Amino acid sequence: MPGISYANAGISLTEGGAIPDAGDRRRNRHCGMHIRDWPHNERPREKLLAYGAAQLSDAELLAIFIGSGARGQSAVDLGRQLLTENDGLRALLDRPPAALAKLRGLGPARACALAAALELGTRHLGQQLARGAALSDPGQAGSYFQRKLRPLPHEVFACLFLDNRHRVIAFEELFRGTLDGADVHPREVAKRCLAHNAAAVIFGHNHPSGSAEPSAADRAVTARLKQSLALVEVRVLDHFIVGDGAPTSMAQRGML
Repeated sequence: MPGISYANAGISLTEGGAIPDAGDRRRNRHCGMHIRDWPHNERPREKLLAYGAAQLSDAELLAIFIGSGARGQSAVDLGRQLLTENDGLRALLDRPPAALAKLRGLGPARACALAAALELGTRHLGQQLARGAALSDPGQAGSYFQRKLRPLPHEVFACLFLDNRHRVIAFEELFRGTLDGADVHPREVAKRCLAHNAAAVIFGHNHPSGSAEPSAADRAVTARLKQSLALVEVRVLDHFIVGDGAPTSMAQRGML
């Protein structure tokens, strides 16, 4: 059975690779100015078209949704203010649309646009992992688990079931817990593998605390699952831990 390389697993969500939106002097120079009065190559939309969305800062991406600023503030200024006042991008976008709509600078129309963009991203990724699609890039699985599990306030253990060519059969949430953890039962996992006629699996679960570091319990349960599933000839390809930032691949860490 072909193997999958996990050398590139995990998706970085930091802004380290982004073209800086502005240094302190540039921010001071643009303070209170309309974005249309900025130099052409410093405007968010123009930067996105020239360099791609990944090169914009969080504040610049929000500015594109905000569209226009307020008196004495550009849309980028409002974006920075929203991030500062709401503990960063994750906490901001984890808010339900009704709560986003109440924030200064957003309102119902922009809040709905943000919620729709997030859902489109999730659906786009889900279609990449649709039934019958071959999983050629393990980073897809990590990103998918991240989008599905990171917003949840409780711990959830989920599984991607694959055939012998590593094509996706199904995705299921298998166990739910509290903030303290979820009990994982190898026998039940084996039953679901047999029900799907799966040849391989990729596990994922979230840490609501935000830490993506595998715990001793995570390593122990993964070892038990690997041992139990080997008895029914199902391979465990990876186990992703989802927290803040990039998900952690246990296979990439050499923990399988």
